[in-house]
Amino acid sequence: MIALLVDDVVRAALREDLSRAGDLTTDAIVPPGALGDARVVAREAGVVSGVFALERTFAVLDPKVAVAVRIPDGGRVEPGSVVVVITGPLRSILTGERTALNLLCRLSGIATATARLVDAVAGTRVSIADTRKTTPGLRALEKAAVRDGGGSNHRFGLDDAILIKDNHVAIAGGIAPAIEAARRRAGHLVKIEIEVDTLDQLDEALAARADIVLLDNFAVGDLREAVRRTAGRALLEASGRIDAATVRAVAETGVDLISSGALTHSARILDLGLDIG
Repeated sequence: MIALLVDDVVRAALREDLSRAGDLTTDAIVPPGALGDARVVAREAGVVSGVFALERTFAVLDPKVAVAVRIPDGGRVEPGSVVVVITGPLRSILTGERTALNLLCRLSGIATATARLVDAVAGTRVSIADTRKTTPGLRALEKAAVRDGGGSNHRFGLDDAILIKDNHVAIAGGIAPAIEAARRRAGHLVKIEIEVDTLDQLDEALAARADIVLLDNFAVGDLREAVRRTAGRALLEASGRIDAATVRAVAETGVDLISSGALTHSARILDLGLDIG
């Protein structure tokens, strides 16, 4: 990920933390010229993401801080694994600690949650995808974390694909008119996806030549029937309260994609800490 996408986030977080007076505690206790090193250590098992964001945090705060990466984004850790070693001015290391860890722990939690689903569907043909249910301002980072966990990205915003939801269908007056209106507006490179709630709606979407159909909250038996009816005419995406306990059964129905908003909106952080010395 390029620094351009990360540095604005880092600067905003540092401004939030340092505010008007800086780090009162560190400036009072740590001598200005003190040098040292610190290690970021995993307290639990998981998948790392956000190492680049940590690097950019210290680069923006103080270029004299050096970060040596031991486990890169996408790497797996066990308790005690050293993720990075940070050396340089101790004031800067301590001042940047919380911003760096907030990003690293949050993004590693998303990567770990993604890897849990990816591992659960190993051997099937399905891909695990995210959604737009991301933290405002952190979408690029959180979607990178999904990739680090072995998942794939759904659309990044409203401008890179068409996804017709139930409210669009209600306003358009039905499945077919909604798809027809979208096709008139879409360029030849833009895919058209539509969300359906029933098998009858799936039939309508297929008749209107949707490229992708999102099967929302379908039971496993209905997913199998949807795969049979579609017979490869469109990609099928399953979504709706799918977790590690249910994802394997969904994958084995033969759908192409499983999307989960929980990957980004509900992932627990991965416990990582910074130790001096």
